[in-house]
Amino acid sequence: MNNIKPSTVKCPTCKKAVVWTPEEIFKPFCSERCKLIDLGDWATEAHKIPGPALYDPEEEIE
Repeated sequence: MNNIKPSTVKCPTCKKAVVWTPEEIFKPFCSERCKLIDLGDWATEAHKIPGPALYDPEEEIE
């Protein structure tokens, strides 16, 4: 008998507990709604990876 308890993580958007199992299809998010909110934050640049920009859209490519 396997008595290993699955890990639990907090949803990055709403902080609700999410059990890390194959049945949780939106993990690490608790729902599709939270997943889409996070995606929107990346699209609007509310989330950014720190560091210098690798591409400047104002710079002309020759």
